[in-house]
Amino acid sequence: MLQERVPQHPLQLYPRPDGVEQFVSTPELHSDEAIEGDPLPPGQVWAVSPGSGESGPGLYRIEVTTGPGGGVKILNQPAAAVLPESVKVGEQNLYTRAKELVGDRNPRENEFSIQMRALDADRAGAGLGPPVLVSLCGALLGKNTRGGTIVVGALNLGGSIEMVPNAVRIAELAVDKQAQTLLMPVAARRQLNELPDELWTKISIEFYKDASDAVFKALVV
Repeated sequence: MLQERVPQHPLQLYPRPDGVEQFVSTPELHSDEAIEGDPLPPGQVWAVSPGSGESGPGLYRIEVTTGPGGGVKILNQPAAAVLPESVKVGEQNLYTRAKELVGDRNPRENEFSIQMRALDADRAGAGLGPPVLVSLCGALLGKNTRGGTIVVGALNLGGSIEMVPNAVRIAELAVDKQAQTLLMPVAARRQLNELPDELWTKISIEFYKDASDAVFKALVV
């Protein structure tokens, strides 16, 4: 079920004279959890995991930096249950499709540091291969990620996009988070026939056919 949208400005807690604390909107404060329309810095991506068990889908902010060296280092300590698998899938697809994704740059000559922040109940980090790949490519190319955009999808080591099991719930979450665009695998379009009409007017849903298409559509040209 959709939650009521929060105000555009973050809230600050202030004590009232009668001792009751009151939340007051403060425009000068900025929340890192707000999905805003400005492009994100290279290597940063909003993503939604389909979730596992009873947690349901969850929002993540992926942040990647790069420098000389080799390999991918996960900064989350300890790493969540299946987070390393999502990172490995993104990394291997970058190596095998480097020419297509990043041109003449050699990703094996760079060390990537990746951190994921879970912003909802789901913290396993499952099914985040394409968003991880977008982050890695964005960091290496120095390209910003499109503002207000959430990237969704699961990827395997062979490069195939896996089915999103709960596309409608993910779209509802994206609307709750005030995203402007939801980028999903094209195979999810039939599930979205069940999405209520009023939600189609609140978010733009775009589709990608494969991992490379996801990268090119997620990054600012």
